[in-house]
Amino acid sequence: MTRHNDPYHGAKELAGLTLGQATTYKDQYAPELLQGVPRALNRSAIGLTSTLPFTGVDLWTGYELSWLNAKGKPMVAIAEFALPVDSPNLVESKSFKLYLNSLNQTRFDSVDALQQCLVTDLSQCAGKDVKVSIIEPKHFNHQRIVELPGHCIDELDIDVNDYSFKPEYLENSTDDKQVVAETLTSNLLKSNCLITSQPDWGSVMIRYQGAKIDSEKLLRYLISFRQHNEFHEQCVERIFMDLKHFCQCSKLTVYARYTRRGGLDINPYRSDFEHVIDNHRLARQ
Repeated sequence: MTRHNDPYHGAKELAGLTLGQATTYKDQYAPELLQGVPRALNRSAIGLTSTLPFTGVDLWTGYELSWLNAKGKPMVAIAEFALPVDSPNLVESKSFKLYLNSLNQTRFDSVDALQQCLVTDLSQCAGKDVKVSIIEPKHFNHQRIVELPGHCIDELDIDVNDYSFKPEYLENSTDDKQVVAETLTSNLLKSNCLITSQPDWGSVMIRYQGAKIDSEKLLRYLISFRQHNEFHEQCVERIFMDLKHFCQCSKLTVYARYTRRGGLDINPYRSDFEHVIDNHRLARQ
């Protein structure tokens, strides 16, 4: 586990989280369950200031959304949430799950009323407007399973003996004689929950323009997250900043899609030159 120069050690912002603690589940509406974590907590440690070098969103998918209609009949849907990258807080995932569970026995007059409730509560937690889309069962047939676009580097035949986080793998990883625009992907991204050390499994897409990046060194760098403890959103921002620092990409997008836990997946997207791509799930999600 990565603990050296740990920006989270002793952080009071993490002290009150329900994450990692025994929990009593509520099935009646309880917006107070939502807990935000300041994005600034790790950003200064990776060279980010209030003026961000990227735009983006955290795309969440909720597969276990359920509530009661006005007559008390259970309803189900899939929900998509988009949290802006410049919101003061990210939403802590366990608190998000507990909050959604609190809707299970709560009556709403309409889907629109539920959507507005979600928007209000999540925006208050994040500190900025959150977009919410609710996909009803009659539209489930439009849900797609895709793979990330680009060239997958996972087939490289490399020996790996060290799994500690090492951004130094990216040192001298570019060839200035080759200027390219390419998209590279890997399904071998794994980090661990900052609080519980539970594994977070993901796939990542890196789209860049600039000096060609050595794929083997990039893969070793991504594998080095394997025992690194950090939230999903923070890992993606760390990857973005490390690539900018070591590889001097003139244009860069980093997009990770993590497998779901408790009915929620998290998909952070950061880019300095393009808009977010379609929110379609991968096979492992």
